[in-house]
Amino acid sequence: MMHMHVLRHVLFEGLGAIEPWAVRKGFAVTETRFWLNESLPNPREIDWLVIMGGPMSVHDERDYPWLAPEKTFIQEVIRLDRTVLGICLGAQLIAETLGGEVRKNAHKEIGWFPVTLTDSGRTSMPFNALPASFMAFHWHGETFDIPPGALHAAESEACTAQAFTYNHRVVGLQFHLECTRDSVGDMLIHCGHELAPAPGVQSCQAIQDGCGYTTGMHRDLEMLLEAMFRAAAAGDR
Repeated sequence: MMHMHVLRHVLFEGLGAIEPWAVRKGFAVTETRFWLNESLPNPREIDWLVIMGGPMSVHDERDYPWLAPEKTFIQEVIRLDRTVLGICLGAQLIAETLGGEVRKNAHKEIGWFPVTLTDSGRTSMPFNALPASFMAFHWHGETFDIPPGALHAAESEACTAQAFTYNHRVVGLQFHLECTRDSVGDMLIHCGHELAPAPGVQSCQAIQDGCGYTTGMHRDLEMLLEAMFRAAAAGDR
């Protein structure tokens, strides 16, 4: 049985729509909940690593001391050539681990906004499984440089670095495809104070009204995950 391990930074950001896909694929799913000071597993014992989002920054090691061992763990899992998916903060952690800089974006990007694949993204695995442009959910104030050796796969109007892939097994998404109506509601409850009027920030009502987008997002998510699954199977042969 394949083992998927999940790194979670806050209670209100979990696997979302990734979980039913992982169950259908037969993964054993475990997690480290850093806010509960849970331990990290042996990196050699996992096949897939999924790194979720959170409101903290990759630079907040003083306030969140578990960030330092988490980064070391991510680096080791990548070195072992496992499949890695990072979402939002998770993508920023991967980018920094691979040598990219994480910094403030020009504007916060919060709400439902389209993402467009780059020319490289449209022709490269696993992003070539996705439409050339698609809707995604966003909640971030920071961005990252595409790490050395990685392929820049997607962008949006407010943020150039929306996605990358590294060595065909590591994927970073600044945006969310996994969110459900419930998890979007949880973000509004816990982070709604960030919705001050600004370029790239939608209102609470607009975010609630856009939850119908999750149907298409989950379809696109499954296409991406299936492409990653095929790439991993091909690499393991």
